[in-house]
Amino acid sequence: MVAKINPESCASCGSCIGECPVCAISINDNDVSFVLEDKCNDCGVCLYVCVHGAITIV
Repeated sequence: MVAKINPESCASCGSCIGECPVCAISINDNDVSFVLEDKCNDCGVCLYVCVHGAITIV
């Protein structure tokens, strides 16, 4: 299981990027966060810090 970010809900606030303990979240050219699946360890920290509800664990 890994975190997934819904690009339609992502507000590009960056809160998830700063809180990810394994640096598995980055931002693309469209200013939308995305998960580097090979780095994600399914800890769920990003899920809890996203105030926009854009992140799920699947």
